[in-house]
Amino acid sequence: MKAAVWHEKGDIRIEEIPVPSPGPGQVKVKIKTCGICGSDLHEFREGPFIIPSRPHPLTGRQGGPVILGHEFSSEVVETGKDVTRFSPGDRVVVNPLIYCGECHYCRRGLHIMCAKLGTVGFAADGAFAEYGVFYEYALLKLPGSVTDEMGAFVEPLAVAVHAVNRARMKIGDSVAIVGSGPIGLLVMQACLAAGAARVFVVEPMKARREIASETGAAAVIDPAETDPGKEIGALTEGLRADLAFDCVGNQSSFDTAVRVTGRRAPICVVGLALKPIEVPFIRLWGHEKEITFSSGYENEFPAAIAYLDDRRVKVDKLISDTIKLDDLVENGIQPLIHEVEKHIKILVYP
Repeated sequence: MKAAVWHEKGDIRIEEIPVPSPGPGQVKVKIKTCGICGSDLHEFREGPFIIPSRPHPLTGRQGGPVILGHEFSSEVVETGKDVTRFSPGDRVVVNPLIYCGECHYCRRGLHIMCAKLGTVGFAADGAFAEYGVFYEYALLKLPGSVTDEMGAFVEPLAVAVHAVNRARMKIGDSVAIVGSGPIGLLVMQACLAAGAARVFVVEPMKARREIASETGAAAVIDPAETDPGKEIGALTEGLRADLAFDCVGNQSSFDTAVRVTGRRAPICVVGLALKPIEVPFIRLWGHEKEITFSSGYENEFPAAIAYLDDRRVKVDKLISDTIKLDDLVENGIQPLIHEVEKHIKILVYP
């Protein structure tokens, strides 16, 4: 079969490899479509990043070669011994977390905190391929109303739903989203689906501001044109937002999240900060603000599927291109790195 194989930084090759077969408790699926994630870009530019640099304790994988891809929809084609919940023809998505099930955190159901955590597409082969093999416990069925393309958004939408849970958003809250890339736009819609009264979006790129407006933002603010804190203050009788999500993860975005929020506001950092960020503790202390972080998901996949099923979350406008697997690097990864303003999510069809 054909697969996109990461070997090292800057080296992803389209190769012919053997078709995998399911072992006990495993399911073989045909990949329908797979989204390119920001973490895939990190692996291409700076990896190994999430890809283990030493043998992973659960999979034994270290560095390359490994098949990337973890945001995908698929169809069951074969089941291994002892599989009981799935049959050929079932349309499914996969929760890509690989966890031990035995540590302190796994026993509490906090799988994202597993002491031996790994992820499909990094510590095990992923979905930039024609077929994949995954454990039955990781699969979830897709309803007929959720298309293959929508199914590729279940994983990133689960990230967004988890962030809303981590921030403890309440029905009726006013929310600020800093950064409207793929995750920011999904967090915005997840907040609205969970009962936010209004969601304000701060984003410097015009095309992304337009998509935010089209998918539910109460106001979109260009931080190069106006002070986001004062602008949101004017829209909230001087109170500013009840909470904020930093969906970028740099100094400027964090500073903006502090400015756009009111007193005792939680600030949930969703974006991955690759460099240290200075924190204005005196301002946070004086206003009793909180900082929390969100790095993945636990059991938010059913909610994500439900949001897509009843169209509380719409993803059509987030798809900026669709490509073949052969074109992954040239027409997928490279444009997402070098033409950021043109793209939100690129889907790959193996």
